[in-house]
Amino acid sequence: MASPTKKTKKKRARGGSAKRTNPAKAAAASGNPAKARPATARDWIAGARLRTVSLAIAPVALGTAVAYNTLGYNLAIALLCLAVALFLQVGVNYANDYSDGVRGTDRYRVGPSRLTGSGAARPRTVLTVALVFFGLGAAAGLAVVILSGVWWLLAVGAVALIAAWFYTGGRKPYGYAGLGELVAFVFFGLVATVGTTYVQIQQWPLEAWLAGVIAGLFAAAVLLVNNIRDREQDALVGKRTLAVRLGDLPARILFSVLLVSAYGVLVPFALLFEWAPAVYGTLLVSAPVILIVLLARTSGELVLALKLTSLAALLTGLGLAATIAF
Repeated sequence: MASPTKKTKKKRARGGSAKRTNPAKAAAASGNPAKARPATARDWIAGARLRTVSLAIAPVALGTAVAYNTLGYNLAIALLCLAVALFLQVGVNYANDYSDGVRGTDRYRVGPSRLTGSGAARPRTVLTVALVFFGLGAAAGLAVVILSGVWWLLAVGAVALIAAWFYTGGRKPYGYAGLGELVAFVFFGLVATVGTTYVQIQQWPLEAWLAGVIAGLFAAAVLLVNNIRDREQDALVGKRTLAVRLGDLPARILFSVLLVSAYGVLVPFALLFEWAPAVYGTLLVSAPVILIVLLARTSGELVLALKLTSLAALLTGLGLAATIAF
């Protein structure tokens, strides 16, 4: 019969090779979030996913630049439009954290840890924070409507809030049906850019629509590369994102097409505005991103691609806005 010492050694040998895990994720997986490390201020800031705010800044800058070049701009309304976009973007990020967490979608997550899914924060708290940001966005939007006198925009704002929630919220979220990229293109591209122009000058010139297409293509690309990173894990939990529906290689090719198309739409601006060709300098960021996405083998590489795509969206949006305005 084996001695107690040998049994202990065998148990240690079997347990010694166990993979070290994140305590918060382990607590969430065990169904006992109370054991997870409580969320810190740093966790809440990370949960806001501030790298994605470029998708809110770029279209407002573009829309304001077009307004300025056409008839002039209204600084107060422009700043309120920026507040609407930023509040809604952060609100969406917290709402996604909550909805995916309570659904169990984050069970196999490979990206940055989330507040709800990790058990670091109570779902109700994350939901409350998301609703606060939605409320702030709605208040800023109401101020835009009052100052501009365009009352029918209240309906547009209501639709934007509904779209923000039902991306991953509700019984049948459209983000789980592969429509996330399309909605991102519409709201963080066309609606944000053309809407910003319209509330300032009561016109929607062609330049606003073209700039909105560029912003929208970048927004769709950011979301797509995020979903490419999570494709296998999303498939396991029934989240049928566009990346899951298309498959790995087609999704990567589509990402490349989105970025290339954005620079294609830049051509008319290069012909109309003297300094616009300089915006092609942002290809120094975008071109390597395309290569990374096409060749990436690890989630870390795709996280890098996500960060660089967000950066390219910001640089392209601000660069083009500057050439239009000045």
